[in-house]
Amino acid sequence: MKLDLINGKPGRSMFLFALPMIIGNLFQQFYNMADSVIVGNLVGEEALAAVGASYSFTTVFIMVAIGSGMGASVLASQYLGAKKYREMKTSIYTFLIAFGMFSVLMALLGFFVNPAILRALKTPDNIFADAVLYLQIYFAGLPFMFMYSILSANFNALGKSQIPLILLIFSSVLNVVLDLWMVAGLRLGVAGVAIATVIAQGVSSVISFVILMRLLKEYETEGAVKKFDSGMFAGGVRIAVPSIIQQSIVSIGMLLTQSAVNQFGSSAVAGYSAGMRLESVCVVPMIASGNAMSTFTAQNLGAGNTKRVGEGYRAAFRIVIGFGAGLILISQFFYGPIISMFVSAAESPEAFSTGTAYLKFTGWFFAFLGFKSVTDGVLRGAGDVKVYMIANLINLGIRVSVAQLCSPVFGIQFVWYAVPLGWFVNFAISYLWYRTGNWKEKKLIES
Repeated sequence: MKLDLINGKPGRSMFLFALPMIIGNLFQQFYNMADSVIVGNLVGEEALAAVGASYSFTTVFIMVAIGSGMGASVLASQYLGAKKYREMKTSIYTFLIAFGMFSVLMALLGFFVNPAILRALKTPDNIFADAVLYLQIYFAGLPFMFMYSILSANFNALGKSQIPLILLIFSSVLNVVLDLWMVAGLRLGVAGVAIATVIAQGVSSVISFVILMRLLKEYETEGAVKKFDSGMFAGGVRIAVPSIIQQSIVSIGMLLTQSAVNQFGSSAVAGYSAGMRLESVCVVPMIASGNAMSTFTAQNLGAGNTKRVGEGYRAAFRIVIGFGAGLILISQFFYGPIISMFVSAAESPEAFSTGTAYLKFTGWFFAFLGFKSVTDGVLRGAGDVKVYMIANLINLGIRVSVAQLCSPVFGIQFVWYAVPLGWFVNFAISYLWYRTGNWKEKKLIES
């Protein structure tokens, strides 16, 4: 099924388009969480802390991949809305080639610098070796993860968000099965969960590539289609770079604040790791709503329908409020059983209390992230990226500075106190720029 984002009720179209992305990303987070749950229960608290200390680093690269895909796919969405299928195909091929090469460089960078980064983050000595091992295996398979993110973004740009959903479900199940086999069966510990993740992502990326190539054949074009266009690449990079920054803000914040958490010891790191994993699940509907808003905006601007973008934006706010209310209820009433999946209150009381404090506090404020995401989605889909990039950098600055300056003096809780403040300031800046209407004048493609 291919959803029509240009016609029909905006709220219904956007929700149905975002829903497969939400479910798919939840499955992705599920198998990311499975790493922590399995090592936490089958190996121990130190193994959980090692994976958690690695997670904040790997998330930066994951968000770079997602931001690259989102930025590049804006062009494809606008060409699709304008029914310029040959240019649409060229833009997709261009960024698959460019970001494929980029992913190899990122993998090499991550593989060789991760020990120095972990030292700089003051990773506790008792988990350092396992954290390095996990990251080295992870970065060996980074190009697969990177390309899968780019391919998924292109499916979403074409209005086929159900395809990444199916592939993510498959990848999630495969990852969990491999996790259990390698950790419980082969006794590979932290290395086992890293190997399982690489295999699952590799299989999914190959299948995704084959499906996308077949899908593009459905769009008939006259004449040969260029495989690389430097002009499109330059235009897409102008969108991709701010998108990378926007998508990376939370993960970079996690990385830079990890050193503040590490100073409290491995038990606090384990609890913080559990809290981060749960936060990464809770933010999924908010981020997905923003991604849907970006594609919705790009397609409708490509079709010359500016008014419909505003209607979709208001509908997205209602969607975010609904998700936010649900997350408040879950975080306030079910925090105990949720955190217990990672650490035991009896065996690891400090880790348990850290994780529950993190979840209970941030649970009240996820709607702020949703408001920020859908507002940024409009600006990104329009190609008006300068202000929202600045807003996201301010968000990052707030989160890192409060964690680094206040937590050593007032306690670890200040690591997460700054999170909603950063989200709100980010939203306020982007919203004020949205209200100017300048984004309506941006054009990435010729009429």
